Amino acid sequence: MDKDIMVSWIEAGMIQIPALLISKYRDLGLDEKELALILQIISFKEKGNEFPTPKQIAERMTISDDDCSSILRTLVQHEMLKIEQQSQKGVGFETYSLSPLWYKLAEEMMKEKKQGKLQNVLQEEQDLYTIFEKEFGRPLSPMECESLAMWIDQDGQEPALIKAALREAVMSSTLSFRYIDRILFEWKKNGVQTVEQAKIHSLKYRKKTKASQSTHSTSKTMPVYNWLEQ
Repeated sequence: MDKDIMVSWIEAGMIQIPALLISKYRDLGLDEKELALILQIISFKEKGNEFPTPKQIAERMTISDDDCSSILRTLVQHEMLKIEQQSQKGVGFETYSLSPLWYKLAEEMMKEKKQGKLQNVLQEEQDLYTIFEKEFGRPLSPMECESLAMWIDQDGQEPALIKAALREAVMSSTLSFRYIDRILFEWKKNGVQTVEQAKIHSLKYRKKTKASQSTHSTSKTMPVYNWLEQ
């Protein structure tokens, strides 16, 4: 998701700000007093006061006017808060803008999402090695591990698609990395990007194999397609 879109959602009130800030303020480098002050500014803005004075804010908190002014300066210096000049009907006035904070919050949320995705990918890759070792009935050799890593890192193959290629090799009774590599190569060449597309692609070639079999064959088993002959 784009940061600008997320910020627009925040400013439009589509994301619950207080709850989000309370859960993320430490990650943003804020302390409790800074958090409380920001929440007070949000409250003032919701009631139509876009530029409350340090005295007005301090009256709602347990800090002095001077402490409030100091915290406000710190928030501006750390780019959590911005003072903007506005004009309406020829009259100039100042407002507090929390956009810098929303962008930092959006960045934190996106970073967290990416970390979550990375953890999922790492888990999928770990599961992939386990599945291969189970099917081969032995630990993978260093060269086989390198082939598996190359499919993921260099070829950009999804773990789910690699698992599908492994199943295809098992069905064909040709369990080897060379055979699986050939399957992945053919799928990529033919634009196969999902497991569902792989199933359709494999079925198409099995039907072609079945059609070429002898009409006198009485076997009812699904014909095996040899990917090495492709």
